[in-house]
Amino acid sequence: MAKKRINSNFSSIFDDNSIMEDSESLSTLRITEIEPNKNQPRKNFDKEALEQLATSIRENGVLQPLLVRPLATGSYQIIAGERRWRASKIAGLTEVPVVIRDDLTEEQVMQIALIENLQRENLNPIEEAMGYKELIDNYKMTQDELAKTLGKARSSIANSLGLLTLPKTVKDLLVDGALSAGHCKALKAIKDQALMTEIALRAADGELSVRSIEAIAKREAKKNDEKDEIKPRIAYYTEVELSLAEMLGTKVKIAEGKKTNTLQISFDDKEQLEGIIKTLMKE
Repeated sequence: MAKKRINSNFSSIFDDNSIMEDSESLSTLRITEIEPNKNQPRKNFDKEALEQLATSIRENGVLQPLLVRPLATGSYQIIAGERRWRASKIAGLTEVPVVIRDDLTEEQVMQIALIENLQRENLNPIEEAMGYKELIDNYKMTQDELAKTLGKARSSIANSLGLLTLPKTVKDLLVDGALSAGHCKALKAIKDQALMTEIALRAADGELSVRSIEAIAKREAKKNDEKDEIKPRIAYYTEVELSLAEMLGTKVKIAEGKKTNTLQISFDDKEQLEGIIKTLMKE
């Protein structure tokens, strides 16, 4: 029997019809013959979600077969479908439908597992971003390829990856559900990480909405722009002010402008002004 080959973007692995169209590729295995992949990227499985899936499996059966590969021990390792396998155990099934593949490399197995998780699991935003990063770093997939494979917009992939640059405290709040991805997108516009963390904690407590954070970010950006516009004062100007003030016996100030600077000499009356002029003429 000719084996199906995985195409470059792995879409055939996750398309129900592509697997079901060849009935000869389907098998049934006892649940006890199957074991999870210890290196699979998904480590945490939501208990409530598994119970819901188990209820569906009791009523409708396993609609999508697991993808497995044979091991030298005689058992079979899950490539894709660990969540269905766990839910089937909870549902009390003794057997599950599978598609057996023995033509996959370790690299392909891990890549398929990652993509399956990203397509089908309810990952938290950081888990999702880490999955994208691993596919890009370890499997040399581009953001465009990821977007095409997963059916997402490229901007969605880029925004997700951007979450990985957040401070740890902010990421933890996102994972715990105290902050939304929208909150974090707004927080990223705040350059000062200490301030970002402070604002994130307030938002997690319900004090600030996404729009409030965006307003704060805009105010901070404006402050930074104003700081950039202020040129450092030349030390020589201060020295000149002090020397002239001592010589003329009055207040002297050099005012710096964007294009031109101004020398300001204070005087009280006509007599003092005449004295200043005579002093300057002598000099």
